Amino acid sequence: MNQTEIAPNRMPMVAMRGVVIFPKMVMHFDVAREASIHAVNAAYAADHQLFLVAQREIFTEEPNEKDLYEFGVIAEVRQVLKTPDGVMRVLVEGVKKARLCAVQKQDTFLTAEVKPVPYKSRAKIDDAELAAMMRSLRELFDQYCDFFPRMPKELVVSVLCQYDPYELFNNIIFNINLDYRQKQELLEENHILKRLGMLYAMLQREIEILNLEREIQEKTKESMDRSQREFYLREQMHIIEEQLGEAEDEQEDALEYITKIKDLKLEASTEEKLIKEAERLGKLPPATQESFVIRNYLDTVLDLPWNTETKAKINLEKARAVLDKDHYGMKKVKERVLESIAIHAMLPDVTGQILCLVGPPGVGKTSIGKSIAKALGRNYERVSLGGVRDESDIRGHRKTYVGAMPGRIMDAMTRAKSKNPLILLDEIDKMSNDFRGDPSAAMLEVLDSEQNKAFRDHYIEVPFDLSKTLFIATANTLDTIPTPLLDRMEVIELGSYNREEKFQIAKCHLLSKQMKKHGLKGTQFKIQDAVLYALIDDYTREAGVRELERMIAALCRKAVKEIVAGNCKRVTVTADNLVTYLGHKKYLPDEQSQQDTVGVVNGLAWTSVGGVLMPLETLVLDGKGMIELTGSLGDVMKESARIAVSYVRSIAKQYRIPEDFYLKNDLHIHAPEGAVPKDGPSAGVTMVTAIVSALSGIPVRHDVAMTGEITLHGKVLPIGGLPEKAMAAYKAGLKTVIIPKRNEPDLEDVDETVRNGIQFVTAETLETVLKTALVSVPEPIPLGTEEQPEIQVEQPPFLHGTTDSISPESKTLIPV
Repeated sequence: MNQTEIAPNRMPMVAMRGVVIFPKMVMHFDVAREASIHAVNAAYAADHQLFLVAQREIFTEEPNEKDLYEFGVIAEVRQVLKTPDGVMRVLVEGVKKARLCAVQKQDTFLTAEVKPVPYKSRAKIDDAELAAMMRSLRELFDQYCDFFPRMPKELVVSVLCQYDPYELFNNIIFNINLDYRQKQELLEENHILKRLGMLYAMLQREIEILNLEREIQEKTKESMDRSQREFYLREQMHIIEEQLGEAEDEQEDALEYITKIKDLKLEASTEEKLIKEAERLGKLPPATQESFVIRNYLDTVLDLPWNTETKAKINLEKARAVLDKDHYGMKKVKERVLESIAIHAMLPDVTGQILCLVGPPGVGKTSIGKSIAKALGRNYERVSLGGVRDESDIRGHRKTYVGAMPGRIMDAMTRAKSKNPLILLDEIDKMSNDFRGDPSAAMLEVLDSEQNKAFRDHYIEVPFDLSKTLFIATANTLDTIPTPLLDRMEVIELGSYNREEKFQIAKCHLLSKQMKKHGLKGTQFKIQDAVLYALIDDYTREAGVRELERMIAALCRKAVKEIVAGNCKRVTVTADNLVTYLGHKKYLPDEQSQQDTVGVVNGLAWTSVGGVLMPLETLVLDGKGMIELTGSLGDVMKESARIAVSYVRSIAKQYRIPEDFYLKNDLHIHAPEGAVPKDGPSAGVTMVTAIVSALSGIPVRHDVAMTGEITLHGKVLPIGGLPEKAMAAYKAGLKTVIIPKRNEPDLEDVDETVRNGIQFVTAETLETVLKTALVSVPEPIPLGTEEQPEIQVEQPPFLHGTTDSISPESKTLIPV
């Protein structure tokens, strides 16, 4: 092996993991890292001088200078042995303390530039103080040795008879167990009195820890001895009780359980299993853990409603009255529920009806479950599934585990106290899974009417019939529900409440509820109808009514404060003083044009909190035939823009538009509120109308709104969300709404107030849309006419700016 020459001020270095060596200390340690092995070999082949320094963190595999302590020890390598498993065992003796100045990698190992430093301080030391410290340290070491009976007596005597402070320190530190960080602190300290004081504090703490360990071990041993003694005495008591006949009490408990089991008239296999457990209980001593487990198990099983059912005479009219009283609107949901109730009236033993109510938060999914139970005359229990990620939450734990209990389904059946309750599975879309199992997979058996006739909970261990239970699940979205689970449920979608429904709910339900909650009477507090509409339009923007209820509660609190303060005896909230109670409006009305304008069209969009008015603006500019789309438009809307331009090119002659406009002009299409992302195909008719108006110079009626998807051949395709979009147009005061012809049946779902206040124009083609929306439609051009009018790119005064004023980040260029 070729040895590398080392500069005089450098020597091989080994980074020690969890080990600190002192001057004059002889010790051996194992070396396994390649760099350390090469460093030992280099030192042993040269002058046997090796610098040993401790790592700050023992898990660092390739330490650099920052990972090492500043002080170490120059050691002499005395012996090197290689073991069969490739590990090197090194015997060294500490020579002198040194400071690490620099670290350098030389070939395959590390070298260190070191500077020897004195290990003994030259500072003046008080002899009396030093003698007192040495005497205290010797006494403390004697206490320490009491914990280690095998420590050689010669070592103890050599320490107790030592009067040289440096030798005393070495004899103690070489033979006690301290953390390497503590040893490093001792190595770095030169002042002998301070070093002995630090060693005294560390040794005292070590003795305290050893005392605690001894106490823990003694308590553990005492506990084990006590358990064995109790077992022995318990067995003796059991034999004595048998001799005296006192064991009959335990047998009586077992017989009582057996009687209860037989009275339930269960299936033969279930009855046999439970009787077997009761007989085991009679043979066990009453104070054993197993006896306690069996008692809990039998009590839990017998508390289940095996044969108990609620029987109610079903009246459809009464059920309808209950649903109407508790909830306003929800026609589809109520009809489906009434159908289910009618089936139960016709066939009481019907099974397999599992409903899933899907809708945004706050629309009454959870509360309608309770109303359905009331209408059916069934017991009601709610099971919250939000955040459940353990299969055992559904199926329970094996009773052999400590603290085992049945799952949420069986627990709900016990609380319902009937075999045919209504169980609401709330937030079924919020379940997740991890290494403990998938709860949605466990729900497959619960919600399958063919399998839940014999549902087995892990704790109960015997089949239980869930087929007569009516399950109703609620969810905010279907995306997170697994397909097999979704296939077992009938989905009923609950849309967001419209403006009129929110008003009726607030007036008939929320207002009286909050007045009662705040202790207000009708003679003390009143909210005008205009205020409720203002709360809906200007202070809330939601699908449900929770925020609306909070706003009404805020008004009630303000009124209570006024009355209690003695400022007035009656508070009436009007549209004029609403701002003084709730502050300025939080939401502004939808943007819309107040006059017939060229290139500006009122579109309609659907959101999760209802419909909104979405104006679309178009500018014609001199250019090279590019389309600029701004307003955070999605890919589908961009495709609609391409289709719209292509269609306008095909009808340019009919509307006196130059057929070469796509070569000489740019089009800029913008949807206001650029920070709000927008997407969907229903803006197709709006884009065509805006482009035709901008190119032809014909204004668009400001009281018309429209929605519909388009094709290249000018057909208008159906869209979704018509009730919400129609409500948005009604709120904005528009008179006419253009909708696809195929959406005409959906007008039945539109609120009656909206249907009566708006004229709906059904369009099968874009020709109908343009005739309705444009202020005037030009006469057809006679055949043979070649002249084409120039496009007037001058725009109305309220549309300013050029393409230079549009930031590059907010526009999309699409070649025509």
